Amino acid sequence: DVGEIYSRLLDHRPVIQGEIRYFVKEFEEKRGLRELRVLENLKNTIFETNEHVLPKCEQAMRGNLSEAFKRLQAANDMIRRVQEREHEERKLQADKLMAREEKRVAYWEEFMKEQQNKRAEVDEEHRKAMERLKEQYSEMEKELAKYVAF
Repeated sequence: DVGEIYSRLLDHRPVIQGEIRYFVKEFEEKRGLRELRVLENLKNTIFETNEHVLPKCEQAMRGNLSEAFKRLQAANDMIRRVQEREHEERKLQADKLMAREEKRVAYWEEFMKEQQNKRAEVDEEHRKAMERLKEQYSEMEKELAKYVAF
């Protein structure tokens, strides 16, 4: 009697096992092995992707990358040529500017020499005019001195 009471009150294994069997049966019947089919479809999709899609993508990527690389190289070459032309043009402009600057400096030096010569001429004329005026005034003083003596 005690064993039977014990098994009815405290031993729940038969009840739990029954519940587990009922749950598994309901789960499998209601779901109809849907998860298994989903996993199988996923496996097939992954296989198809690995076998067909991935190689096609890789091939397309390599072809496109190769074409893009060629275009980038061509663009780099064109940019390099443009930069070289710009550099040559800048150098030519700088050379022209330098030549104009040298010409302007030479012209300025010539102008300054000419001004110095003109100044020297004007100074010489002024000195001669001053001497003539001094002589004229000294003669006038002498003549005036003659009249003062009367």
